[in-house]
Amino acid sequence: MKRAVLSAAAVVALATGGTVEVSQSGSAHTPSASANSIADRSVTHATTTPITHVVVIFDENISFDHYFGTYPNAVNASGEPKFAPAQRTPTVNGLTPALLHHNPNQAQPERLTRRQAVTCDQDHSYLPEQQAVHHGLMDKFVQYTDSGDCSTTDTGEYYRPGLVMDYYDGNTVTGLWNYAQHFSMSDNSYNTTYGPSTPGALNLISGQTHGATVSGGTTTVANGTVIGDPNPTGDGCGSGTTVRMSGPNVGDLLNAKNMTWGWFQGGFAPSSREADGTPVCGATHANIAGGVSADYSPHHEPFQYYASTANPRHLAPSSTAKIGETDRANHQYGLYAFWTAADSGRLPEVSFLKAAEYQDGHAGYSDPLDEQTWLVSTINHLQLLPQWKNTAVVIAYDDSDGWYDHQLGPVLNQSSDPANDALSGTGACGTLKTGAYNDRCGYGPRLPLLVISPYARHNYVDSSLTDQTSILRFIETNWSLGRIGNQSFDRLAGSLSGMFDWNQTVSTKPLLLDPGTGEVVKNIAGTQH
Repeated sequence: MKRAVLSAAAVVALATGGTVEVSQSGSAHTPSASANSIADRSVTHATTTPITHVVVIFDENISFDHYFGTYPNAVNASGEPKFAPAQRTPTVNGLTPALLHHNPNQAQPERLTRRQAVTCDQDHSYLPEQQAVHHGLMDKFVQYTDSGDCSTTDTGEYYRPGLVMDYYDGNTVTGLWNYAQHFSMSDNSYNTTYGPSTPGALNLISGQTHGATVSGGTTTVANGTVIGDPNPTGDGCGSGTTVRMSGPNVGDLLNAKNMTWGWFQGGFAPSSREADGTPVCGATHANIAGGVSADYSPHHEPFQYYASTANPRHLAPSSTAKIGETDRANHQYGLYAFWTAADSGRLPEVSFLKAAEYQDGHAGYSDPLDEQTWLVSTINHLQLLPQWKNTAVVIAYDDSDGWYDHQLGPVLNQSSDPANDALSGTGACGTLKTGAYNDRCGYGPRLPLLVISPYARHNYVDSSLTDQTSILRFIETNWSLGRIGNQSFDRLAGSLSGMFDWNQTVSTKPLLLDPGTGEVVKNIAGTQH
């Protein structure tokens, strides 16, 4: 498999303060201007912490054990990037020798190599994920979420029986392990509910998957609650079963404070338009195995489900100065617009970044190496912006893809739908509470969560209980936005504050990684302030 490799000029640019971006083909190139020369024109509002800019990178379909199960110990096989943990690196609640060699599931976990980066997608539906955890015994993943052999239909994807149990280590997800080494990571953070991408994306921005009005079918919605992956009603690039959500989301709270914010997604900008102006989101790219996918996925764009925050025709912002403000784009943009704003000194206060599909980490059409290329290039660039000194990057995931994770999360929100819930026993969904909504059983599977910031604790593992809506709650609290209400999970969410140290002496200099290998390029001791 091919991987993006930094040119000598790109490495020099990283080490001397220039930025490295990844082109649509996946090759690295250096912009003509250094980010350090950009004047800071961003508008900021009062915050309760030193953080004035939050960037949420929302990737796809990874359980905690799938990426971090053996952290910080990597095999360091020949021909793969090396990972050597620093002294006193904390351990995580991961895959013990007993779980690796005497696992109660039908297959034992096996280490996946870089050559096995492109794998089959697993079953990550609402009910099968509940069945896989088997009332807390955590022993039915092979029966319920293993994909089955996909080799006859999908090009270049690795499969073996029991693949759902397998994991990567720091020789493949090297960049993420290096971020964990130098910043803060959680080993006790969960999918807010069980299920696939759309519920995870909706929970990120509203903590609420109930309130759906369906057009064109009902299989992805139960009792008014989204449990599958319908497309947003009115999105000009969507089709099939569609859903419109009611109620507020965090965009509405941000708008009420006149804050700058946006959702920036690969492929959102139309590749062309029909004669009547209907957008065509036709851009595609190939992953490292040659599998081609559309850049834009409508059901990955949560703000499009709400009339108040949708940009149905995928209109471009009226000017660079309006990116992040309310205009015809309504805070929904192609990914390019984020860098247009950031590189002009107008970094929004709150930004959600979503890679094009081939780089978002989703098994089946993406992979950890394509994900790393995008993720590392993005964070390298962010660290060289003038606003970095007060920025927090949160790396989070929309769901587990059904990948094995040994840790059962607590059920803090019950559901009693006999058609879609596992209803009895330890770890099951239980009995619906008065005033609550069915089909929101949660917490679901354990997911990776990292915070990268000058204020993040260094080489730290946080075991406080959190979930996807902890990110929402951090944004709400940091800018005193109030809460969503109406049974939003933000009322239950644990705090991210344990991943920060507001009193530490912080470094404003970057930790720069190679997007191809994930290894440290240059770690410059920072100026203290």
